[in-house]
Amino acid sequence: MAFNDEPKYTHGSASKTAIVLVNLGTPDAPDASAVRRYLKQFLSDPRVVEIPRAIWWLILNGIILPIRAKKSAKKYALIWTKEGSPLKVHTARQAMLLRGQLGEQGHAVQVAYAMSYGNPGLPDVLNQLQKDGCDRILVVPAYPQYSATTTASIFDAVSTHYRKVRNIPELRFIKHYHDDAAYIHALKNSVLAHWQTHGRGEKLVLSFHGVPKRTLMLGDPYHCECYKTARLLAEQLGLAKDDLLVTFQSRFGKAEWLQPYTAPTLQKLAKEGLQRVDVMCPGFTSDCLETLEEISLEAKQEFLTAGGKEFHYIPCLNESPDWIAALAVIATRHLKGWPTRLSAAESEALRAQQAVSSAEARRLGAAQ
Repeated sequence: MAFNDEPKYTHGSASKTAIVLVNLGTPDAPDASAVRRYLKQFLSDPRVVEIPRAIWWLILNGIILPIRAKKSAKKYALIWTKEGSPLKVHTARQAMLLRGQLGEQGHAVQVAYAMSYGNPGLPDVLNQLQKDGCDRILVVPAYPQYSATTTASIFDAVSTHYRKVRNIPELRFIKHYHDDAAYIHALKNSVLAHWQTHGRGEKLVLSFHGVPKRTLMLGDPYHCECYKTARLLAEQLGLAKDDLLVTFQSRFGKAEWLQPYTAPTLQKLAKEGLQRVDVMCPGFTSDCLETLEEISLEAKQEFLTAGGKEFHYIPCLNESPDWIAALAVIATRHLKGWPTRLSAAESEALRAQQAVSSAEARRLGAAQ
C-alpha cells in the first residue's frame, strides 16, 4: 500500500492540537453539474444507501442522477446566498467562532471545518492539519444525534484517510451530544427567543432527518436519541405532552422510513383545525437545503394549503452565542488530558489582542 506524501517528521517539533468540525456537505454551486457531482459522492456512500453495490450503481447512474440533479439544483438556487451555500457558510463561521471561544478560555487549539461530501473535503483538511504540525485531532460531527448514515460515515472517512498516512496523529471522535445540557440549553433559548418575538404557536413540531425504519430494527440508536432530545427540550420549556410533537422528514424510495412523517402530519394538524404551528429541526446545527427549502418552504405550503393559518420556522442554532458556547463545552470535555492550555505569556498576548480588536469594533460602531 502506497503512503501519501507527507511532511518529514522533525524531532523536537512543537506539538499542536486541532478540532475538525465536520458537516454533511453541499454542492459547490446551485447548478445541475455541481449538484450531480455532489449527489454522486453522497449517494455512493454505502453508509447512506445500504443496497447491493452493483444494483445501486445502475439505479444511481441510470435513473436518480439524471433526474434528481436538475430538480435539486433548482431547490438549491432558492436558498443560495451571496456568500454561497448556507450550510457551508454557517459551518465555517461556527469553526471560526469556536476557535475564538476556546482561545478566550485559554486553549491553544486550531479549529478547522470539513465536509463529508463536497468541499472542503475531509481528507484535504486532515492533510493540511498534518502540514501545520497538528498531531492531536478531535473530530466533532455536526450531528447531535448519532446515526450510522451520518456520524459513522465520518469515522469511515477518517479511518480510510489514515490508512495511507505513515505518521498518524492521536485521534478522538465525538459520537453524539443529543442529551448534552449545553446543547439542550441552546435549543431552549432559541425557541424562547422566537416566541418572545413572534408569539407562541399551538404546537411545537420537532422535525428530524428521516432514515429507513430498517436501520432502527438493525440497532441504530438514532430514533431513540431524537426522542430523548425532544423529551429533554420539552422539560426545559415546561411543555405538556401534547404541546410538542416529533416527526421525521426526507423520505426516499418506497421503503418505510421512521414515522410519523413531517408533511402528512402537518396536513393532518391543519385539517383538524390547528391554526398555528412552530417547527424547528434540532438534528441540524446549521440551516441547509433540508431546513430552508424542504421545511421552511415546502412544509409550510403543505400546512397552509391544508387549512392552517400560520407556519413559523425556528432557524437552526447556526452562530447563536448559546450554541458556540455549547460547542466549546462539548469540545473542552473531549480535549481533557491533552496539553492545550496557553502559557501565561500567550494568554496575556491574547487578551491584549482581543482588547485591541474590541476597541476597534467600538470605534467602527461609533463612526457609523
